[in-house]
Amino acid sequence: MLNEFKAFIMKGNVMDLAVGVIIGGAFGAITKSLIGDVIMPVIGAVFGGLDFSNYFAPLSSAITETTLEAAKEQGAVLAYGSFITAVINFVILGFIVFMMVKAVNNLVKKEEVKPTVAPPAPSKDQVLLAEIRDALVAKSAPAKARTKKK
Repeated sequence: MLNEFKAFIMKGNVMDLAVGVIIGGAFGAITKSLIGDVIMPVIGAVFGGLDFSNYFAPLSSAITETTLEAAKEQGAVLAYGSFITAVINFVILGFIVFMMVKAVNNLVKKEEVKPTVAPPAPSKDQVLLAEIRDALVAKSAPAKARTKKK
């Protein structure tokens, strides 16, 4: 059973998937930081100091706090600002993945369109052998014609 497990783990697809998941997690963290630390503050500054992270709608009259974290401690809230951030994050991540796939597809197309290389010129030996072959074919042709007429 241990050998079967080792064979399973060492298959290329399993290792590729593991690498993809690890890189995807790291890429997700980078994207989250890009959105939260770079893009959302710029969007907030453009729209007059908007901070999407604290946008919420209280679902109870008992909620009196103005920050999302404090309001969550008081009761249920609809944190639509977090959702807006997640949607922007998804759109940017989707665009980045689209650009990566497009770049890979362009590379694959360039591989397929590679010009065909002309075969190398025959060597002196090959030319000589071809001449001998042609001479033998020409010499045997009249003999075949005579045997067919009989």
